[in-house]
Amino acid sequence: MGGWGLLVFLLHVLSCLVSGVASGRTSSYVRTEFPSTDIPLDSEWFAIPKGYNAPQQVHITQGDYDGKAVIVSWVTPEEPGPSEVFYGKEKQYDQKAEGTTTNYTFYNYKSGYIHHCLVDGLEYNTKYYYKIGSGASAREFWFETPPAIDPDASYTFGIIGDLGQTFNSLSTLQHYEKTGGQTVLFVGDLSYADRYEHNDGIRWDSWGRFVESSTAYQPWIWNAGNHEIEYRPDLGETSTFKPYLHRYMTPYLASKSSSPMWYAVRRASAHIIVLSSYSPFVKYTPQWLWLKHEFKRVDREKTPWLIVLMHSPMYNSNEAHYMEGESMRAAFEKWFVKYKVDLVFAGHVHAYERSYRISNVNYNITSGNRYPVPNKSAPVYIIVGDGGNQEGLASRFYDPQPDYSAFREASYGHSILQLKNRTHAVYQWNRNDDGNPVPADTVMFHNQYWTSSTRRRRLKKNHFHLENLEDLISLF
Repeated sequence: MGGWGLLVFLLHVLSCLVSGVASGRTSSYVRTEFPSTDIPLDSEWFAIPKGYNAPQQVHITQGDYDGKAVIVSWVTPEEPGPSEVFYGKEKQYDQKAEGTTTNYTFYNYKSGYIHHCLVDGLEYNTKYYYKIGSGASAREFWFETPPAIDPDASYTFGIIGDLGQTFNSLSTLQHYEKTGGQTVLFVGDLSYADRYEHNDGIRWDSWGRFVESSTAYQPWIWNAGNHEIEYRPDLGETSTFKPYLHRYMTPYLASKSSSPMWYAVRRASAHIIVLSSYSPFVKYTPQWLWLKHEFKRVDREKTPWLIVLMHSPMYNSNEAHYMEGESMRAAFEKWFVKYKVDLVFAGHVHAYERSYRISNVNYNITSGNRYPVPNKSAPVYIIVGDGGNQEGLASRFYDPQPDYSAFREASYGHSILQLKNRTHAVYQWNRNDDGNPVPADTVMFHNQYWTSSTRRRRLKKNHFHLENLEDLISLF
């Protein structure tokens, strides 16, 4: 194909991606079946750091509303030790933050000493080094802060869900670490410790060490799934989310939330809302009241990309967990449409699926049935519950494929969302294909707020336009 022919072809493909004219597709790829069993506890991937009482299971998350703070968390196994973080722009560690220590028991398991330390007052777009622990057992890491809140700030998120700790999970994690992603949006179901006898807390510890190669160096924005509930009255354990809430902090107070289960953060050009599928959310509950208020706080002039995370999907054409998210959809979908949410990410279903922009906010009086219809003000719903956990894939989709479903595939993988500027983002789902990350679904998204006709006219000439061919090609 000649140069001009190739150019015309690329423009045609890109225009299809942008306009969303392609019909729904069920991938023909068939995942090679092999056991999705957990990695043995004596594996190198769960190795305990050397040294007495050395910090382990290190992870960071955003510590404030706007990205100028992190919460550093870790576990010391033998004794509490200092709950301090030494940090600085160079490895001189000339600043110090002090945190808190906690622990818990679950049936016959007793956790190590869990530390949480807020490091705040950070500068944007800066690399910080930090050190935790003492003496010869001290460990050193680093992280980078995001750019300042700005509508044209470019940023790359990874999206992972239902990860677990199998060899498939390892493939997902290793593939993600090579992408250049800067922060993970995690949509729930972390360790799957509840799959073991007596909800064995040792598998919480192994998971924390397993993901440390990523979580110690970049924030993971946490969301709890059903495997974090761990309600076991038969074991005398009646506090829901007990291990999760002790181990994984969220900056919920910064967004005026009353619970760490639901909260919001702003990062670069994105406003991210985290919802709890397994906490009360009907009218006038604390989560409902908080979300009503949080949507009013969203400023699309500063953070144009409005993203929602949840665990149980609102739309799903897989036989697994079909319509489990219907009650939350009934409670919140009208707000999603009203405020023009761009993207909703969920997990729970162990497969991948992306919808078109659709809504189901009007009742069909004639038939008494509800069915989603195209709606340009509605979000795209994406399921990424395919991290690799031991329960295996959800391989049975309903046939025929519903009109609202754009792409679906039963395989393991992760997603990457590149926010290019206030108007456009490039999204890609990467399949774990026998050890190789393979892009299987790529879409260009228009921002719901800034691509409306009235706001497009307000953009300055130096802002991105699809008519600019060089800018178009630079997206890929």
